[in-house]
Amino acid sequence: MRGIIQVAGVRDRAEAEMLVASGVDWLGFPFRLAYHREDLPEAEAAAIIRELPPGVAALLITYLATADAVAALCDRLGVAGVQLHGAMPLAELAALRARRPHLRLLKSLIVRPDDDGAALAAAVAETAPYVDGYLTDTFDPATGATGATGLAHDRAVDRRLVAASPHPVLLAGGLTPANVRAAIQAVAPAGVDVHTGIEGPDGRKAPDLTRRFVAAARAGFAELGGPA
Repeated sequence: MRGIIQVAGVRDRAEAEMLVASGVDWLGFPFRLAYHREDLPEAEAAAIIRELPPGVAALLITYLATADAVAALCDRLGVAGVQLHGAMPLAELAALRARRPHLRLLKSLIVRPDDDGAALAAAVAETAPYVDGYLTDTFDPATGATGATGLAHDRAVDRRLVAASPHPVLLAGGLTPANVRAAIQAVAPAGVDVHTGIEGPDGRKAPDLTRRFVAAARAGFAELGGPA
């Protein structure tokens, strides 16, 4: 994985079609959340996922913490992978890897204020045998939310995690069309993920912001040597 652009929080078919037309690689569908409302019913998400064109992947984003529950929901939705955003025990993670060997597994790494990345690097070392990649995101101390906060964090932590990880790392947390290029240059991640940073006042993904984000991210990745 390199040069991946993911957009999380797809609201309906029209929004999915706009994201695909704008050049987004992965669409993230959040379900079983700890702090936020779900965007659409499971059946509608599954219908959208079935009609995605070749080359565009769908990922489940979830706080579910057991292998059985995650595998079942992935099967119902028909996703290519899952972003594990909650605290899944290592035994459950190993079980999920064994039961769904072809499912792309990404583990979220939540960066907290004053975090130097040491604990997250230890989590990478522990979970690396069972996952295909990681995604960094930002903790919001005001709400307790660990994703879709619109907050950035110390990119130096991201750089250390990219260096420490044997797998690709996607960068998330407070990314916008205005800062994604610089963030890519600073961190050299395998990909980027955006949610609130391209939403308009109505909470929907804005086509202009989406196109600007994709263009800025592509420029940033090109400066690193281009996507593969």
